[in-house]
Amino acid sequence: MKKRHIQKMILLSILLLAAFNMPLVWLFNSSVSVFGLPVIYMYFFSLFFISAVVSFVIFKRYDE
Repeated sequence: MKKRHIQKMILLSILLLAAFNMPLVWLFNSSVSVFGLPVIYMYFFSLFFISAVVSFVIFKRYDE
């Protein structure tokens, strides 16, 4: 893996660290539900899904 691809993964890690920071998580902690799930669960699951897809694309596209 080239250095710029490693940098992309580090950037993704830093963004996820910021996204899972408590002040940002508290914004989604409410009693409102989306599709029957609390908003905070949708936030966590969507972040996990998006990070998994982005990681997969980086590893698949730049696997050399």
